[in-house]
Amino acid sequence: MNRLDLRVAPEQLRYRFDAATLGFETLSELEPLEGIVGQERAAAALRFGLGVQAEGFHIFVAGPPSIGKMTMVRLFLEEMAKQKPTPPDWCYVHNYDDPYQPLVLELPPGRGRELQQDMRHLLEQARRELPRAFESEEYTNRRDELGRQLDQERNRLMESLGEKAQQNGFLFQVTPIGIALIPLIGGRPISEQDYQALPAPIREEIQQRRTSLETELKQTLRQIRELERHAREQLEQLDRQVALAAVGGLMEDLIEKYSDLPAVRAYLERTQQDILENIGLFRGERPAWLPEGMPIPLLWLQEVAFRKYQVNVLVDNSKQLGAPVIIEHNPSHSNLFGRVEKEAQFGALYTDFTLIKPGSLHRANGGYLIIPIEELLRSPFSYESLLRALRSGQIEIEDPFETIGFAVAKTIRPQPMPLRAKIILVGPPLYYYLLSLLDDEFGELFRVRAEFDTRMELNERNQQNFLRFLCSVCCKQNLLPLDNTGAARMLEYAMRLASDQQKLSTHFGSLVSVVLEAHYWAMQDSANTISARHVDKALEQKVYRSSLLQERIQELIRRGVILIDTQGEAIGQVNGLSVINLVDYEFGRPSRITATVRPGSAGIVDIEREVKLGGPIHSKGVMILTGYLAATYLPDAPLTLSARLVFEQSYEGVEGDSASSAELFALLSAIANVPLKQSIAVTGSVNQRGEIQAIGGVNEKIEGFYEVCKAHGLTGEQGVIIPKANLQHLMLKDEVVEAVREGKFHIWAISHVNEGLEILSGLSAGERDADGKFPEGSFNARVEGRLREFSRLVQQATRFGESPPSSEE
Repeated sequence: MNRLDLRVAPEQLRYRFDAATLGFETLSELEPLEGIVGQERAAAALRFGLGVQAEGFHIFVAGPPSIGKMTMVRLFLEEMAKQKPTPPDWCYVHNYDDPYQPLVLELPPGRGRELQQDMRHLLEQARRELPRAFESEEYTNRRDELGRQLDQERNRLMESLGEKAQQNGFLFQVTPIGIALIPLIGGRPISEQDYQALPAPIREEIQQRRTSLETELKQTLRQIRELERHAREQLEQLDRQVALAAVGGLMEDLIEKYSDLPAVRAYLERTQQDILENIGLFRGERPAWLPEGMPIPLLWLQEVAFRKYQVNVLVDNSKQLGAPVIIEHNPSHSNLFGRVEKEAQFGALYTDFTLIKPGSLHRANGGYLIIPIEELLRSPFSYESLLRALRSGQIEIEDPFETIGFAVAKTIRPQPMPLRAKIILVGPPLYYYLLSLLDDEFGELFRVRAEFDTRMELNERNQQNFLRFLCSVCCKQNLLPLDNTGAARMLEYAMRLASDQQKLSTHFGSLVSVVLEAHYWAMQDSANTISARHVDKALEQKVYRSSLLQERIQELIRRGVILIDTQGEAIGQVNGLSVINLVDYEFGRPSRITATVRPGSAGIVDIEREVKLGGPIHSKGVMILTGYLAATYLPDAPLTLSARLVFEQSYEGVEGDSASSAELFALLSAIANVPLKQSIAVTGSVNQRGEIQAIGGVNEKIEGFYEVCKAHGLTGEQGVIIPKANLQHLMLKDEVVEAVREGKFHIWAISHVNEGLEILSGLSAGERDADGKFPEGSFNARVEGRLREFSRLVQQATRFGESPPSSEE
């Protein structure tokens, strides 16, 4: 096998976009794109979830951070919302039957504010016209006439009773404790002492006459009370007639105006009745419930009393076109469900229906509400209350502490409002899986999952939409337009983020950040457009700001503190490659992997695992090596080997199986006692059949080793072995591509362990012939021979009861 055939051509190391073929000079020539880019699956799920009106079809939008889920969902919903009808207005009004439970009214959009203004106008006119009407001469005359009539009838009855009392020998006298009948003797009233001194027969006769008169007195007083009640009714009727004359016409006009809304009509009719029942309020009379002599803050009391005739417009959709789209970034309980505010007045807290404030559920009613799931779960009571509202179909404004049994101050309990909003939760997929697993009710309410992918296919449609998206970013944020070279470079950067030559990244947050930084450098350059050099500058500076740790590690390697050889050969030693993730930046670093072997029965010992630095996937990769050795070299004999594998100078956890091929090469080198080239680094996982499997972070790993080699000096012999399956993922820096083109650096793509052995050792790996033997002198023949020697030594030591001797390493 010619290892030169496995070298990767420079053209395969990076996909390039030809700026001249994009069809424009600058992105300003394109039409900006509004909506979701490259997320057909998610868009279909959203359309389905929004279209189904049945209960339980709310939506969970799942996807990793920084891919623009929230923005794209908002744009998608806003486009759909334009085609939906505008939802109604919602108002809270006074409940005349139970003031502690304000009523909610539903009105067509715009009519809620109209009703509020009509009621304000009604109140203003009533407060102006009613006092004026009751101060009129006509009203005064009629009221006085009713009073005179009552006085005349009362005086006539009392005079008649007084005359009858005198005829029966009694004096009729009004006292503070009632009406007294005092006996007369000789036409003169007698005292109680004189009365008691009278003979008993006379006292009895006087008492009989008194009893008869008291019966007549009671009848007379009953007649007087009836007269007073009748006069009071006449006066109330007069007041109602005067009040109706003053505001009745306006009330009738309002009732007629809102006759198409039965609930509003009923409220207006009840308002008219209440005004007529509380005319004294408009006349400025002292409240009946206020004790006499108690000082009153008259102005405040009057204003508070008149509040019941106001209308609290909770949701005003008069200016709303289509359905509302609300994003609640801080879904606290009060922000979601609204609250009842309180005022401090004279040392006490006061509240009424005019202090009810809406939440985002109210504002989104009839439309769409977007909530980040992390924030929802972080806010106390919000998640549970939201699911309760979705289950009941009502928005209830309440104190959350009351729901868990805490004693709270007495307050109003507004009538619940029907909930007609679609709820869209946005967050990582893990939250969806956990909530579905742990909360059955969540799965019943959020049945639609719209999953956003981190990549999209590279095709003409997606490429065009990607460029139109960048155009919309430049337009919305007033940025310089990208020219065709800058746009081509952004396409290549999106491909690098996707780590795939056939995909474009949908991490639009990261992409927009680069465009913003490139705009800054273009402005510094006094350019009219953002070109490729400005994008490159932005990417370089982005790396520079985040690469302090990478530079420190490379410095330690260059100064020999971290031992990494980039020249020469060594037995049982290979340069493996790993990726360090710093959240906003990833880079590759080489690690020395060494192996030692001797005869024994311990098998392959992973030192990283023994000291609990190796993760389960890494340990699995090491265990696979035993299967490969047994199946490849000793299919008919037990594997008697004691080997140690370790990442040298590794002080943190090791996870993943991408170093399993490097560990296998180091192990085979130690067994065969054949040196391997230290100028070549290796990455790739391996299975029990010796096939090299794809790994992640291939670009970062290659570039990381290239930087180390460049620091030590490029010799033309250095390079990296990668899995052949990773060729499609290569999007290397231009500097690395040019070094490969000039023969200063190399990349080999292999699909089997044997190919890697030949590249690293310079020996033929060797395949078994018809007799099942490896060619003499081949790498595999040496491995097999050494393993059989180990087996013989172990058997011999076991036979004589001795420990197996150490092998020469």
